[in-house]
Amino acid sequence: MGESNGEAFLAFKTSASPTAPVTTNPMDETLPGSIDIRILIPKLMIIIFGLVGLMGNAIVFCLLGFHLRRNAFSVYILNLALADFLFLLSSIIASTLFLLKVSYLSIIFLLCFNTIMMVVYITGISMLSAISTECCLSVLCPTWYHCHRPVHTSTVMCAAIWVLSLLICILNSYFCGVLHTRYDNDNGCLATNIFTASYMIFLLVVLCLSSLALLARLFCGAGQMKLTRFHVTTLLTLLVFLLCGLPFAIYCFLLFKIKGDFHVLDVNLYLALEVLTAINSCANPIIYFFVGSFRHRLKHQTLKMVLQSALQDTPVTAENMVEMSSNKAEP
Repeated sequence: MGESNGEAFLAFKTSASPTAPVTTNPMDETLPGSIDIRILIPKLMIIIFGLVGLMGNAIVFCLLGFHLRRNAFSVYILNLALADFLFLLSSIIASTLFLLKVSYLSIIFLLCFNTIMMVVYITGISMLSAISTECCLSVLCPTWYHCHRPVHTSTVMCAAIWVLSLLICILNSYFCGVLHTRYDNDNGCLATNIFTASYMIFLLVVLCLSSLALLARLFCGAGQMKLTRFHVTTLLTLLVFLLCGLPFAIYCFLLFKIKGDFHVLDVNLYLALEVLTAINSCANPIIYFFVGSFRHRLKHQTLKMVLQSALQDTPVTAENMVEMSSNKAEP
């Protein structure tokens, strides 16, 4: 996809011949062998945000995986935290390799990490679409959802999402290659990119429609639907994705449409989208703990209690707050 090609373009651009003309802009003046400050600052921001996000997603993953009772939604949140963790880890390593500029071999490693980043990026969007859809079904069809929904739906869906995301990126690497950009003469590469773009568009349509339906039912429905903490968590997570995560998907689609002509897309725009994507993966744990602790009457809250409160799918009352504090969840 466009991410691997975009990083390669940046790598080759910053390692251009030292005889290239130098602009009169002081921000563009760099020492021989150094990195332009306009590239250095975004890469450092990715590393800083990535370290914060690694800690937050690791805490969420450990709590949901080993200390809290799992339900339909927490399985998705667990896999989303894993995808965000891997995305941020790959971003940190790729940015570090990019800044070190050891040799051409570092570009090869950088492209490998970018492939991993694309797998987990597609997985993250798929998880958000699944969460939004399930949340919408639980509100629009509560009787069917609680009585007739298969028990292991979340586990099966998460496994299918990981396999499909991995398959998409394997096919893309096989038919296109990490540096291949001549789509016109390669039907396999063209078909792979069309399928990937179609799948991404499908995910975004499902995510937007289910989110709008959820909002319409909660705020404009005929009945009295009480807003739960999990509804707030889901809506905030989707909002952050639309603001920070979606622009990069649009970039990849445009990169495919212009058939690899990287000079059409501004490098500064690409770097800004990279930073926004890192912020998106970093923000989810912050949202969970903010919603879980907001207006909470319990004293001496633990991280486990706060996260459990953020994923609570029932209206918050004094009774269930006390019950939650005294009930020991199963691992």
